[in-house]
Amino acid sequence: MTTETFEFQVEARQLLQLMIHSVYSNKDVFLRELVSNASDALDKLRLEKLRDDSLDADVSDLHIELDVDKEARTLTVRDNGIGMSYDEVGKLIGTIANSGTAAFLEELKEAKDAAGAEGLIGRFGVGFYSGFMAADEVTLVTRRAGEGQGTRWTSRGEATYTLERVDDAPQGTSVTLHLKPADPENQLHDYTSEWTIREIVKRYSDFITWPIRMVPEARDGEDTPGPETLNSMKALWARSRDEVSDDEYHELYKHISHDWREPLETIRLQAEGTFEYQALLFVPSHAPHDLFTRDFKRGVQLYVKRVFIMDDCEALLPPYLRFVKGVVDAQDLSLNVSREILQQDRHIRMMQRRLTKKVLSTVKEIKTKDADRYATFWREFGTALKEGLVTDSENRDAILAVSSFATTHSADEPTTLAQYVERMKDGQDDIWFITGESRQAIENSPHMEAFRDKGIEVLLLTDAVDEVWVDAVGAYEGKKLRSVAKGEIDLDAEDEEKAGEEREKQAEEYAGLLGWMRERLDEDIKEVRLSTRLTVSPACVVSDAHDLTPALENMYRAMGQEVPRTKRILELNPGHALVKSLHQAYQASEDRTELAESAELLHTLAVLAEGGQPKDPARFVRLVADRLERTL
Repeated sequence: MTTETFEFQVEARQLLQLMIHSVYSNKDVFLRELVSNASDALDKLRLEKLRDDSLDADVSDLHIELDVDKEARTLTVRDNGIGMSYDEVGKLIGTIANSGTAAFLEELKEAKDAAGAEGLIGRFGVGFYSGFMAADEVTLVTRRAGEGQGTRWTSRGEATYTLERVDDAPQGTSVTLHLKPADPENQLHDYTSEWTIREIVKRYSDFITWPIRMVPEARDGEDTPGPETLNSMKALWARSRDEVSDDEYHELYKHISHDWREPLETIRLQAEGTFEYQALLFVPSHAPHDLFTRDFKRGVQLYVKRVFIMDDCEALLPPYLRFVKGVVDAQDLSLNVSREILQQDRHIRMMQRRLTKKVLSTVKEIKTKDADRYATFWREFGTALKEGLVTDSENRDAILAVSSFATTHSADEPTTLAQYVERMKDGQDDIWFITGESRQAIENSPHMEAFRDKGIEVLLLTDAVDEVWVDAVGAYEGKKLRSVAKGEIDLDAEDEEKAGEEREKQAEEYAGLLGWMRERLDEDIKEVRLSTRLTVSPACVVSDAHDLTPALENMYRAMGQEVPRTKRILELNPGHALVKSLHQAYQASEDRTELAESAELLHTLAVLAEGGQPKDPARFVRLVADRLERTL
């Protein structure tokens, strides 16, 4: 048969060289590409046979075959699918991208990094050429189903390729790679190794519909073994629920998550229409130890037509659902889609919205039907989920609906905001909360005294994210979320006029002391006033209504953000004996040196009572020691 030699187009040659040497960061993907092409060829033949029963094609055993020749250092990927005609080979393979090559090269030059460039490749259908990363020469032999003559295409990936017609080609396509020497430093593995081939197929092509077969190496003294299927072909997400057992789902979860425990919940989703995809997601039963670390790998596995694309596709779920594991299999994405492309793809954004809503609705269903499983979920993942109250305004109501919080109403049972509102006292307009490091600490906080005295329920929020989401949410069903440790508080609504008159009288009586203490403590506080929230403690420090709390300031500083120090407000309890004595001493003496130290001590005690630290611990200890010495 006549062999014809052709030159690559200039742009195509540049593209080929760039692709071989620069684009793919993981050279193993060449086998994924070739297996995926083979799978597509088998799909096309099956469909063609259904459409035309007279097509002269054998469809009795459609499969993909991998053949390794260690001596010749070749790897062949063979299928008995639809195949290609001579003209199709010249058009689809010979010119790489039969249209738009120049425009593609321009986009490739503008790509900021190799990952971005790799994402562009699949848009032009040139994954076949990734084989040249591992091979010095590629030979393709193909025969289209129903035709009598085949075609051989050969190239060294340089300036030219050859085409010739062959008579003895079997139905389908075989791609033979004449492999380069292994180069571990350059991530080029030994692709004649049976173990390497098995690992790549298992990782990228395990769920391909068609069997991927390989004859394993014969061991000493054994007969040559028969072909072995390398892939499981069990794409559980593509099968109906009644065809899959819970054990099979759980095994898949353990394989994906590397968790030995069973998942808390399995979530299935199948989207049909203009953009089709299937999802099989799992909610773990335990939070991983590194869930809140910067290096935590989040995201679900992304497949395209059962071909593995990436392990941790972050674009498919928001960060606050990073604990969810699973698989998403899209039908219309490129095999070579990159993380950069994913972030901009409108289909990916649509999938993220749908998957997010499905996860939240599933959690709501668990909450409604199974209190014990919900309690497990919230204990393990509630802190992460509350991050969504800050970052996901679109789903904020759905997140609030499945959120629960510790409360003074019960020592054991958390409450929802809806339940809190139902229990609100007559005349109560606000939802009250307090934040801190532990329940015990904040329950005993001086800020809680008036609320405890009047039996007003308070949410007890102890997670770092609580400092942020309460401001982001602001209100629930028209009820403002208010901190018991911020702003002025008036709980005497029943006899407001009488309470107001009494407070005015006390403020006038204590005006001198309050002004003097304001001057003495000017470095640390911006105001001294009488308190309406204290019933037992002598004093407390509070933040202004719109100021950052100390905990929030510390959080921002820990993230590297400069935050100016906010002066706070010192509130005194006029009914406490210590404050009364302080007032009497202020009125009785003109030399207030010791009184100034007492005022400083009172302020530091208030800081300590809310879990803060003295500005000058050594001085505080000395002042306390002096006072103790005088009393003995």
